[in-house]
Amino acid sequence: MTKNSNFCGSRIGSVAVESELSSARVGFGGIVMNSAKSRSVRVQVSDGDTEHVIPPVPQGKPSGTVLPYVGVACLGAILFGYHLGVVNGALEYLSKDLGIAENTVLQGWIVSSLLAGATVGSFTGGTLADKFGRTRTFQLDAIPLAIGAYLSATAQSVQTMIIGRLLAGIGIGVTSAIVPLYISEISPTEIRGALGSINQLFICIGILVALVAGLPLSGNPLWWRTMFGISIVPSILLALGMGISPESPRWLFQQGKIPEAEKAIKTLYGKERVATVMYDLRAASQGSSEPEAGWFDLFSSRYWKVVSVGAALFLFQQLAGINAVVYYSTSVFRSAGIASDVAASALVGASNVFGTAIASSLMDKQGRKSLLITSFSGMAASMLLLSLSFTWKVLAPYSGPLAVLGTVLYVLSFSLGAGPVPALLLPEIFASRIRAKAVSLSLATHWICNFVIGLYFLSVMNKFGISSVYLGFSAVCVLAVIYIAGNVVETKGRSLEEIERALSSSA
Repeated sequence: MTKNSNFCGSRIGSVAVESELSSARVGFGGIVMNSAKSRSVRVQVSDGDTEHVIPPVPQGKPSGTVLPYVGVACLGAILFGYHLGVVNGALEYLSKDLGIAENTVLQGWIVSSLLAGATVGSFTGGTLADKFGRTRTFQLDAIPLAIGAYLSATAQSVQTMIIGRLLAGIGIGVTSAIVPLYISEISPTEIRGALGSINQLFICIGILVALVAGLPLSGNPLWWRTMFGISIVPSILLALGMGISPESPRWLFQQGKIPEAEKAIKTLYGKERVATVMYDLRAASQGSSEPEAGWFDLFSSRYWKVVSVGAALFLFQQLAGINAVVYYSTSVFRSAGIASDVAASALVGASNVFGTAIASSLMDKQGRKSLLITSFSGMAASMLLLSLSFTWKVLAPYSGPLAVLGTVLYVLSFSLGAGPVPALLLPEIFASRIRAKAVSLSLATHWICNFVIGLYFLSVMNKFGISSVYLGFSAVCVLAVIYIAGNVVETKGRSLEEIERALSSSA
C-alpha cells in the first residue's frame, strides 16, 4: 500500500514558552521592544536626508493575544495532514468498493492527484493572499477543501474520486502556503519560532487523526467514506473562524488600510502596542509606495538570491529522502522482526512528534540556522548507517536493529529542523511585497519534488538498490549542510521588519 507521501515534510508537541519574559520586552501578545536599550532606525525625512528616530516604548501590560487566531489557522494544518494521511488506510477498501482492486495505476492516480492539486494550490495561494488578504483566502480555501471531501466521501466512480482528491489537493496546497505566512505575520517576535513550529505539530496531528480514523475499517469496509467525510467539519470551522480572526496588520498596512491595521494590532497585541507596531511597519516601508510584486519580480536580481534560498531549502528537504524512508519503513521494521504496520507507524510517528517538540522549544533559543545544520547532519549520519546496515557484512548480524535505529534517528533528526524550519524561515526572510508569492513558489518546489519522488522512487530503488539510494540521500544531506552554512541567514529574535531591512541593505 502506498505510504504517506509527505509525513510532515513540509512541517510538534507542546510548545515550550518561557512563563515570564524579561521585563525589558513586551508580554506574550506584543512585538519585541527593549525599553532599557531602545533601538533607533534611520528613516528618510522630507529633505532627502536621514535621521535616527527612537521608536515609542510600549507602556503597560499587553491586553491582546494571538493564540486563538493561531489555533484557527492551524485548522488548515490539520486538514493538510488529514488529507495526506487519510488515503493510506482507506485505499485498499475504497479500491474494492470502486472496482479497482487490481488496478494499481488508478490507485496511484487516487493518491497522486492530491499532490498534483497541491502543486496548483500552492501557486494560487500566494496570488489570492496578496489580492484578498490572508483571512479571506482561508475562507475561499475552505470551499475546495469541503467540496473535495464531499465528492471523495460520496464517490461512486474513480473519476469522481480523483476529482474530489484533486480539489482537496488544491485546498491543502493553498493551506501549505498561507498557514505559515499568516502565523509568521501575526506572531510576536520573541515567540514567533515556537508559534510557527505549531504548524508542523498540527500537520502531524492531522496525519495521526487520519490513521486513528481508519481503525474501524476492518469491521466496517464502507467506513472509508466516513473517513473522507469527517474532514468537511474542520473546513467549515476554518471558514467560520477566519470570519472573526484579525487580518494580518502587515497586509493591511501595505494596502493603505491604516485604521484597519491599527484595529488588528489592538486585537492581537493590545492597544498599548499600536504605536510601536505601526512605527515598525512605517520604518520597514521607509516611505516606499511599491506595489505588490509580480511573479516575474521573484526572478529579478533584487530578489532572486533570497527566493532561491527558499526553493533550495524545500528541494533539499525532499531530496534528502524523507518520503523514501516513510515508504520503506514498514519493510525495514519487518526485517527487524516487527511485523505490525501499526507498530512501525507509531514508532516513526512518536520519533517525529518527540523531535518537533524539542525543536519548538529550541527554535527561539538556538535559532533556525543552527537547527537546520544539526538536522541535516544527523540525517546524513542516519542515512549512512542505514546504507551500511544493508551492505556491510560486518554489521550483517545486527542489520535489523541497526535499520530500525537508523530510521528512527533519521526521522528524529528530520523533525528537529529540516521538517519545521523551512516553512517558518521563509516568511521571515522574504520582503513583504514578495512574501506571499515567494512562499508559494517555494511550496510549489516542495510539492513537485514530492510528486516526482512518489512516482519514481520504487523504480529507482529496484534499479540501483536501496543501499545505493540511501547513500545518495546521505550525500544530499551533506550538500544541504554546506549550502545552509553559506547562504541561510539567522532570523532568531528579529522582527520581520528588521530582517527585511537587513536583507535589503545587504542585497
